[in-house]
Amino acid sequence: MDEHNLTLAQIEAFRGHLLAEERAPGTVEKYQRDLRAFLRWLDGRAVTQERAAEWKTELLATSHAPVTVNSMVAALNGLFGFLGWDDCRVKFLRIQRRAFRDQSRELTRAEYTHLVGTARDHGKERLALLMETVCGTGIRVSEVPYITVETARVGRAEIALKGKIRVILLPDKLCRKLLKYARKHKIASGEIFITRSGRRMSRKQIWAEMKQLCTLSGVCPAKVYPHNLRHLFARTFYRACRDIARLADVLGHSSMETTRIYLVTTGVEHLRQMEKLGLVS
Repeated sequence: MDEHNLTLAQIEAFRGHLLAEERAPGTVEKYQRDLRAFLRWLDGRAVTQERAAEWKTELLATSHAPVTVNSMVAALNGLFGFLGWDDCRVKFLRIQRRAFRDQSRELTRAEYTHLVGTARDHGKERLALLMETVCGTGIRVSEVPYITVETARVGRAEIALKGKIRVILLPDKLCRKLLKYARKHKIASGEIFITRSGRRMSRKQIWAEMKQLCTLSGVCPAKVYPHNLRHLFARTFYRACRDIARLADVLGHSSMETTRIYLVTTGVEHLRQMEKLGLVS
């Protein structure tokens, strides 16, 4: 059997492959971080299935959450498949599906409203509107560039990501806010959420601005990140229509199992439902 020696050049080539496959930029970045971490851990040793499994075990032993470990294993197995090193692939951790969600990480509607209000009170108009756009439509942070003056005028955006095309409808009130903001900042066409220099806001910048807002608002930082706005949209949308298939289409999910994860109740809600059963006298 040939010895498998991993290099940065191979990891970079895999990055090019992922981009050609139209994988989300955030996913590509994460895979690169995980694979470079694995390369550092190898410290010059050859890649084997046993060493890959050992790395997985060490990740779990060093306080990495099981879900995080599996995401890192996904990066590793993806690379091995790309390089033709199928003999090095490792199994994912088996994780029992959770019956309820950790309430300490769930952003409530009241907290979201407070965050938006705090942003406006402190002159962070762009951030407030961006959060309303993500939470009001359920788009991913990687899809923010599709919110343009043109899409705000017609009330719909055609998003092409992950090899799929879907149409996002923009509420009338949101469209009016977006166009008002664009006029105020002399944005005649193209993307609305741009920097003063006219450059696109990066995922990292959006994340950092939301985290800074936590200090001003008093909302727990563990709850404040772009994807949690998408979760809040999903829960609110489902409560209004009770149609998981329709919600899956709106969110752009290929599987309703993914959508179901968004709708898992908190421990408090779960306990309340159990109390209503009346099975304890």
